Amino acid sequence: MRKIESLLQVFGSRKMAALLFLGFASGLPLLLIGNTLKAWMTVEKVDLAAIGWFSLAALPYSLKFFWSPLIDGLTLPFLGRRRGWLILTQIGLAIAIAIMAFQQPKQALQLLAINAIVIAFISATQDIAADAYRTDVLEKLEMGAGAAVFILGYRIALLVAGALALILADRMPWSSVYLLMAGIMLIGIFATLLAPEPKEVSPPASLADAFILPFGEFFQRQGILYAILILVFITLYKLGDALLSNMTTPFLLQTGFTKTDIGAIQVGMGLIATIVGALAGGSILSAIGINRSLWVFGILQAVSNLAYFFLAYIGKNYQAMVLAINIEQFCGGLGTAAFVAFLMSLCNQRFSATQYALLSSLMAVSRDILAAPGGAIAQSTGWPIFFLITIAAAIPGLLLLPIFAPWNPQPAAVSRPGLDDEEEDIWGIK
Repeated sequence: MRKIESLLQVFGSRKMAALLFLGFASGLPLLLIGNTLKAWMTVEKVDLAAIGWFSLAALPYSLKFFWSPLIDGLTLPFLGRRRGWLILTQIGLAIAIAIMAFQQPKQALQLLAINAIVIAFISATQDIAADAYRTDVLEKLEMGAGAAVFILGYRIALLVAGALALILADRMPWSSVYLLMAGIMLIGIFATLLAPEPKEVSPPASLADAFILPFGEFFQRQGILYAILILVFITLYKLGDALLSNMTTPFLLQTGFTKTDIGAIQVGMGLIATIVGALAGGSILSAIGINRSLWVFGILQAVSNLAYFFLAYIGKNYQAMVLAINIEQFCGGLGTAAFVAFLMSLCNQRFSATQYALLSSLMAVSRDILAAPGGAIAQSTGWPIFFLITIAAAIPGLLLLPIFAPWNPQPAAVSRPGLDDEEEDIWGIK
């Protein structure tokens, strides 16, 4: 009963409302320089090769850890250490997205590219500040719920910047769509103004310290060997999920499903399944702890790939497709909620911007680099064997769980001394 009451208090708090809208502000720019922008360029009859190269505009998201120490080391003279950076980047994004409305994709492609890169850079900086704010403001009991609520806001933003923007583009000029999206960024500004300030933590004494100390502190606190193994674990934990996600659309198209089928079921229904999974994951995590959640959700995340294995044998079957997409996306949402909470728990609040940016970039290594050979593997093995390989790819990460997330850890193993009763609950010690 005490846990249920605590859970209701956690989800109903002011900071959770702020995290929902900050997650929304974090997710909104991504598709506006991605698939939505590519749709606009396609309508304007821009060369397909040029459209393909525009994927590089998103490079700042993968490189953000290079300038993340600035967010730790510099406190702006308004709204505190984290919210000052949030509001600055959100105002910058509203302006940059509005400027995009006046671009001419066919006539001035270079200006469009520069505009897109600027949006990506400011958006990646907002992500650094938002991740740091979330890490700093959440208590241990709130980490699962906070991760889930932030993911919910992020996914809703993808619907707005993706599906809604494309629907509106059939009814109004693209310039009006981008101006509207720029106005919607005001939601993030409003959320930042109302968001509670995290507890005061002394920042690094200098910019040099901000660049050097976060990495030294992490390796010193964990021990060099243990820290390296943690980084390996972070890279591998969602590898099976990343391999599968990278190839689901080609698989569904080759199986005979139409683009409309995929858009409605995988993007629409699947997105809802991910949101439900993330919220459920946050709730369950608050009840059983981070450690046990990593076990349960990691196993479910791997086993859920069997749904695609069976679909590969059945062939074009809409009921099987709906089940496969919803099962995999729901379990992926569960795993993401636990994994984000785990990453937050590894950060020292003095350096949370830099340390979280570094750790989250390792997830991108799994998603973008290690999963890249997925197409070649599927081509050489066939789809059924490929999906079994995605399950096997999840096993190395699961085998490391006894080291980093023992099912019944002792307080000393958590490397967070002085845990109170509620903090012990969230780690799964009790």
